[in-house]
Amino acid sequence: MASSSSYNSPCAACKLLRRKCMPGCIFAPYFPPEEPQKFVNVHKIFGASNVTKLLNELLPHQREDAVNSLAYEAEARVRDPVYGCVGAITFLQRQVQRLQKELDAANADLIRYACNDIPTGLPQVTGASTVQPPLTPRNRLAEFNRRVGNEGGGFYQLPGALPYSFPWNDASSGDMNDGGGEGGM
Repeated sequence: MASSSSYNSPCAACKLLRRKCMPGCIFAPYFPPEEPQKFVNVHKIFGASNVTKLLNELLPHQREDAVNSLAYEAEARVRDPVYGCVGAITFLQRQVQRLQKELDAANADLIRYACNDIPTGLPQVTGASTVQPPLTPRNRLAEFNRRVGNEGGGFYQLPGALPYSFPWNDASSGDMNDGGGEGGM
């Protein structure tokens, strides 16, 4: 919380309203003389008497948040008189929606590329009496998820959830050169 400077310097509100800033001035803690534009905007949009009424109705610990909210809305209204901060919020929501669509498209491309790398048929095991049917496009995603070990369809993997191990984190072998790091696929 900012405080009014001593040495009888009036707060920004009292200076703009051309009145003497008393020691118990309700504006002094929130509108210091170093920030005159803050009160100018709040006064222009809400009016000094309305702000006084609002601050008097609030508990002292709520006043700073209220003044910050009023100052933010007043500055937004000065920039955009019609929509104020709602215009900024709407702009940001649209940007989030656009970026979410881009992310979904990128994830779809990743799935499509990953599924195209899966062979169309499973290799036949020599000596097996049954032949595996070729994968259809519908089953390719399921086969991809089975191989990756991700039934949810997303790309985020928890550490240690991969279906194979790396040579540098293979706990079964103390020596990296003895072949203990080969995958278990």
